[in-house]
Amino acid sequence: LSVCYDLRFPELYRAMGDCAMIVMPAAFTYTTGSAHWEVLIRARAIENQCYVLASAQGGRHPNGRRTWGHSMLVDPWGEVKGVLPEGEGVVVGEIDLEHMRRVRENLPALRHRKL
Repeated sequence: LSVCYDLRFPELYRAMGDCAMIVMPAAFTYTTGSAHWEVLIRARAIENQCYVLASAQGGRHPNGRRTWGHSMLVDPWGEVKGVLPEGEGVVVGEIDLEHMRRVRENLPALRHRKL
């Protein structure tokens, strides 16, 4: 589990160790969300070869703030499996642990990583 701004720090996710899914609630602003949200989620999924489920507030809030939304599920290859642009709803997608195993086997980046 991580939250919002954590998405910008890939080393945090590496420190979490081997996991099958990262779950992240967030409220990116409309400006930063439109520019960075999807690419950062996909990058974290690819780098860690795991699923990322990112729930995000979207729309205009009573204080005038606007958030991006676009809750999504991304697989270990970086493919978006489900997205909800804005509003209330549910993101649905299959979590295939065999697919994750194949990604890790065919692209052994996690095993090759050295510090």
